[in-house]
Amino acid sequence: MAEVTVQQIKELRDRTGVGMGACKKALVEASGDLEQAIVALRKAGMASAAKKESRATNEGIISFSEGPECVALVEVNAETDFVVKNDRFQEFTKVIADEIAKTNPSSLEDFLKQTIAKDGGVTVEEYRHSIIQTIGENIKISRILTIPKNSSKSVGVYSHMGGKIVVAVEIEGGSGAEDMAKDVAMHVAASSPEYVNPKSVPGEILEKEKEIIKSQIQGKPENIVDKIIDGKINSFYKDHCLTEQPFVKDDKKSVSEVVSALNKDLKVSQFTRWSVGE
Repeated sequence: MAEVTVQQIKELRDRTGVGMGACKKALVEASGDLEQAIVALRKAGMASAAKKESRATNEGIISFSEGPECVALVEVNAETDFVVKNDRFQEFTKVIADEIAKTNPSSLEDFLKQTIAKDGGVTVEEYRHSIIQTIGENIKISRILTIPKNSSKSVGVYSHMGGKIVVAVEIEGGSGAEDMAKDVAMHVAASSPEYVNPKSVPGEILEKEKEIIKSQIQGKPENIVDKIIDGKINSFYKDHCLTEQPFVKDDKKSVSEVVSALNKDLKVSQFTRWSVGE
């Protein structure tokens, strides 16, 4: 049996994050060869991950990062909230978010096959397996999103409740309005709008609302029915459309009024609101 030093064990632990006991065993079996020990631990990690894949991952965090070409969002899940607060899990989510922002993958499936910059030669999926082995819980990368950056728009991201809710808002009309986009993202986190603006409300939804309104105002004079319907539809817009909602930081103005006050050419074009496990 090969003798290994404490320094070798510590170096292997620093490189893999695996416990001291498993590192010592891997080094002994690899006759002290660090690289062979790493390969053995990776293989063991994949086997360990396979056993845990069926476990439910109902807790998690949404992380985000900004790269040269895009802003990235990723949801990573674990079995318990205790693990979600673990430093290694937090580091893992940050590394994954940074990698997505840097490489702008076309899909989650493609991303999992990519070689990760953090440790050359290891795919994202292999890295995930190693974290499962280190932490001891099933961990999944559930979804990713990349939002392209360009000179004609500003993107702002707001994280709420420690990453349980994350919102990204896009403002068209020029760059430089990232702070405003972040403020609007904070508003979305608090107010949960369903649509960007009145034009984005599906026609069937509007028709259904009008039917409900008509059923509530039966018997009203014909000449005021249309006015009542228009008034109630405007109220519907204020409740459900981001641009028409009273802004959380100044409820005397709508979101669209606040944005256009910064620059008349700016307008909110899109938002994404993620909550863990939805």
